[in-house]
Amino acid sequence: MTEGPVAAPPAAGWRRWVVVALLFCAIVINYVDRQTYGLLKAPISHDLRWTNTDFANVHLCFQAAYAVSYLAWGRLADRLGARLGLAVAFGVWSVAQFATSGARQIGQFMLGRAALGMGEAGAFPGAVKAVVEWFPQKERALANGVFNAGANVGAIITPLAVPAITLAWGWPAAFMATGLVGLVWLPIWLWLYRRPREHAKVSAAELAYIEQDPADRPVRLGWGAVLRRRQTWVYALGKLITDPIFGMYLVWLPDFLGKRYGLDLKTFGPPLIAIYLLSDLGSVGGGWLSSHFLKRGWSVNRARKVTMLICALCATPVALAPSVGSLWGAVVIIGLAAAAHQGFSATLYALPGDLLPRAGVGSVLGIGGMLGAIGGMAMSRYTGWTLDHARGYGPVFAVASSAYLCALAVIHLLSPRLEPVAAEPKG
Repeated sequence: MTEGPVAAPPAAGWRRWVVVALLFCAIVINYVDRQTYGLLKAPISHDLRWTNTDFANVHLCFQAAYAVSYLAWGRLADRLGARLGLAVAFGVWSVAQFATSGARQIGQFMLGRAALGMGEAGAFPGAVKAVVEWFPQKERALANGVFNAGANVGAIITPLAVPAITLAWGWPAAFMATGLVGLVWLPIWLWLYRRPREHAKVSAAELAYIEQDPADRPVRLGWGAVLRRRQTWVYALGKLITDPIFGMYLVWLPDFLGKRYGLDLKTFGPPLIAIYLLSDLGSVGGGWLSSHFLKRGWSVNRARKVTMLICALCATPVALAPSVGSLWGAVVIIGLAAAAHQGFSATLYALPGDLLPRAGVGSVLGIGGMLGAIGGMAMSRYTGWTLDHARGYGPVFAVASSAYLCALAVIHLLSPRLEPVAAEPKG
């Protein structure tokens, strides 16, 4: 590793951003596949005579598989590296999405969505692992924010493409088409991605910039050691509290817009697109803000927590969304909250790299992702139960409004200074 800060290289030093572009495309496809089910709630429920609880139970299978598999993928990202780990995950979830097109019974949907969850769980551990491999600490939050913006672009593309496919050829064709698209990305990733020192076209200046941070401290990285680290739970509990909120938006927003404002498959596209465009601004803006503070000389603790506080405060008005009479008024409030989530999330993704050595980042991401998915399962069950008992979306959005302040409070209590893992001998 080089010593001391290294200025960003000139125009030739852009290879690391190619990696981010590839990751961005991967997350776009990930969220198209994930959101397809939520957008098709009405036609699937009508054809198969499902209740809200049936719909929630199928989604629960996705989340349960996602939770268990996320833990394994986190460890695999450390062992296999970003290139192979992300490639395997991508192949699994694309095939699962394609296979779901043949489902006609609730059990078949459960199996298809569970397989999708198994594969999609590998996306973020692999992506964040790649960012840690390719970016210095001061740029990681921005890089995370850029690729994480793919979630919102995917959420924008889905209400444009899926309804059109469904209206033309039926809802099974939507699963088939979105699954096939994913297989285009896979060979491109395998062809282009290498670690910086293995990449023939990375300049010496860019390599020095990437490797400017101090070398990792020697630490024990077995499961027991990872679980004992307070730094692990700073990230993992943040995910447990906040991940379920954006998952709720992805799956239940079309239903909310339909019930509250009378929208349907033909009309809820523009409001959803507006919400996720705002989310994109939040993802990149939140990542940029944290990195900007670091470049101004702020401590990691101050830069990360101030950014998360700003995002948490921006999420609080979403409690008012169900009571807003205007569709576009609700869109603005929900869009602000979704942007706040993505800014918070981009900053949260930087914490494992801030607090732990590179060799343990994937494992910590796996633990956090698993807990986030477990929280999502609880949120999905709660939402389905609330709607089936005629309580409406008010309680759901009330939970969404307070989650981020609660998460930040937990993070601060666990780590008042965001101190990294202390050095200890290997063993």
